[in-house]
Order: sequence, then C-alpha cells, then structure tokens
Amino acid sequence: MSLALIVAAAGMAAPAIAQDRWPQRTGYHEIAAGKLVAAERTLLQERRTSPDSPELMLNLAAVYAQTGRASEARSLYAAVLQEKPIAMDMPSGAVISSHRVAETGLRQLNRTFASR
Repeated sequence: MSLALIVAAAGMAAPAIAQDRWPQRTGYHEIAAGKLVAAERTLLQERRTSPDSPELMLNLAAVYAQTGRASEARSLYAAVLQEKPIAMDMPSGAVISSHRVAETGLRQLNRTFASR
C-alpha cells in the first residue's frame, strides 16, 4: 500500500493517507479539513478491525497531539514503534518508515509540550 503524508496543524506529526481505497478509513480528509472530532471517530471505528495499523495509529496520534492529549499520542507512537515498520511515500518523493514518522512525532510532542 502506498502512502503519502500531509503536515498536520501546529507542527504535530503528519497524518498518513493511503492513495488507494484507504483515505476515508484513515481519517485523512477530516484531519486535513480540521474536523478532528470526526477524524477521531473514524479512526477509533477503523481500529476496531485493524488495531495494529500504523496508518491508523499515526493519524490518531496526530489527532491526540493536536487536541492536547500528549500522553495518548505518545502511547500510540510507542505502539507504532512496536510494529513492523512500513514504507511511507512522502509528498517530496522520499520514502520514510512508519518508525521514523513515529519518532518524529515523539520529538515534536516533547518540544511542544515541554514548553507549556
């Protein structure tokens, strides 16, 4: 499955979007539109059937980070790091592993919430 990332608001981790049939299921459209409550609802529903999906975990972590729930976001980033890494195609054309995205999200969380 090929993935692309968009930069989330407030410099938080970038949510993942699949370019095939997954966009609706990954909360991508809702996150991009700033509809974080709808995105969270979609992501929680999809995680019932795919709880270990890095795409879903990364997007839910981005929602949690953007809504001030740093500990929940950290838990999801840590869970992604426990899964097998998957390749994620970036808009720049670079391919980055889900682990690197999770590590970047953790660093951004630490910077953002350490200054509060």
